[in-house]
Amino acid sequence: MVTTTATKATKAKAPKPKKAAPKTKKDGKGGKAVKGGAKKKKQTLKFIIECKNPVEDGIMKINALEEFLNARIKVFGKTNQLATGGVKVEATKTRVIVTSESAFSKRYLKYLTKKFLKKNILRDWLRVVASAKDTYELRYFQITQEEEESDNEA
Repeated sequence: MVTTTATKATKAKAPKPKKAAPKTKKDGKGGKAVKGGAKKKKQTLKFIIECKNPVEDGIMKINALEEFLNARIKVFGKTNQLATGGVKVEATKTRVIVTSESAFSKRYLKYLTKKFLKKNILRDWLRVVASAKDTYELRYFQITQEEEESDNEA
């Protein structure tokens, strides 16, 4: 029994770990830390699909793309929920403007545009290219003169 009491006395208590600092989030502006309870401002996302060349050439109607996007854009996993998600699709003479107050992916817009081109049998002539941070442009594929000459010879 003498040995057991001696071992208890020789065991040193481990120091208690210090409490961690409260978690903070970076707000993305200058690296300032913000407390976890701060809410983000509502940001409005605006994406543009520029269709100048195909519309002027008469191979595509801008209203058809607008109707397609209105029917196919999903908000919260469901179609025809544009008003609840704060998504608006507007058409001008040569461009379609998609405005969203909720999270919306530019890549998703490209996917839907390519789907529209495939449906209207335009995918073989047109491609969707990002021309700016918030803009897609429909461009014709470049066909070189050498390919045309080799096709004529054969």
